[in-house]
Amino acid sequence: MSTNFSSDMLRRTKINELLKAAQATAHVCVKGWVRTKRASKNVVFIALNDGSTLHNLQVVVDPAQFSATTLASVTTGASVCIEGALVTSQGQAQSVELQAKKIALLGTAEDYPLQPKRHSLEFLREIAHLLFRTNTFSALYRVRHSSVFS
Repeated sequence: MSTNFSSDMLRRTKINELLKAAQATAHVCVKGWVRTKRASKNVVFIALNDGSTLHNLQVVVDPAQFSATTLASVTTGASVCIEGALVTSQGQAQSVELQAKKIALLGTAEDYPLQPKRHSLEFLREIAHLLFRTNTFSALYRVRHSSVFS
């Protein structure tokens, strides 16, 4: 499948809205950055986050539908736009998951320093441009946003 989108792109849906709805939807579009990616021969799992919630959306990708170069460029920290069908999850950790139909790479991340573990504040000061991608500061900024606009 192509990674280019037609001119009739869908409206972006925030991940927190999808997780609250917890029901199947025929076609949605989400944008965010890749938190983690696990690949096997038959399936690729991408944990996607857009900053609207602490929780990630699991994206299920069939490697046969996409080129190897497209999937290789989707790494931890990369920004992507994914269109697909929101379906009830077969896993236990989440209620819904996104079955990818189209993937567009918006930005790459070659040497992404944040790993899925706890980091010290001293280390985070060195990469201040990525603070909002950590769970701690993401939650802090959401609280600050809510207090400013309420």
